[in-house]
Amino acid sequence: MTVSHHPDRALLLDYATGALSEPFALVVATHMALCPACRHEVSAMEAIGGAMLEASTDCSQAQPEDAFARLMAHVEAVPGEHAASQPAINDPALAAIPRPLRDRLPASPDQMPWRRQGPIETVFLPCDVPGYRVRMLRIAPGRGVPRHTHRGEELTLVLQGAYSDATGHFGRGDLETADPTLDHRPVADPGEQCICLAVTSAPLRLTGRLGRLIDHFLDI
Repeated sequence: MTVSHHPDRALLLDYATGALSEPFALVVATHMALCPACRHEVSAMEAIGGAMLEASTDCSQAQPEDAFARLMAHVEAVPGEHAASQPAINDPALAAIPRPLRDRLPASPDQMPWRRQGPIETVFLPCDVPGYRVRMLRIAPGRGVPRHTHRGEELTLVLQGAYSDATGHFGRGDLETADPTLDHRPVADPGEQCICLAVTSAPLRLTGRLGRLIDHFLDI
């Protein structure tokens, strides 16, 4: 598996410093479970932050060159990524879900209360942060999500299969960031259903001819 689409550095920095909202942090943590490059980058950011904090406590006693050397030593000492041992999971559908999200699921994906809306199935996960919605999507092979734009921000992470839209092709582990400037219609690849984790900070807004007519009747 090759991950091609990543969170931008500002999003990773917010995650590393704890400034990211809990729903968006869930998406980033789940992405990182599938992406060694982003895990290493966040580890480096955390090491830099720790070194800067340490250096600030005794800056009056050290020369700038010494503080910089200690900072770089922290960065270079970021450990390699080692998968922690986990109990075996006998359910293949559950085993395919990265642990940050798996720990939040009420049941195996095959047993959750999916709600069908045409070629799409949706299940909402608990979220206590006002304005945010956390949902999982299952898109039938070769079918698409209705064309829409965004009233806020949306992070979408592919967990299984793949989809394409105007911005590119997204497979397992890829993360797409969308905002009100993006109007798109993700379409799943043929041959396999596409399962995604999607988190929004505000409702979507349907576009397209039919979408504009029914958008105000929907709560998405």
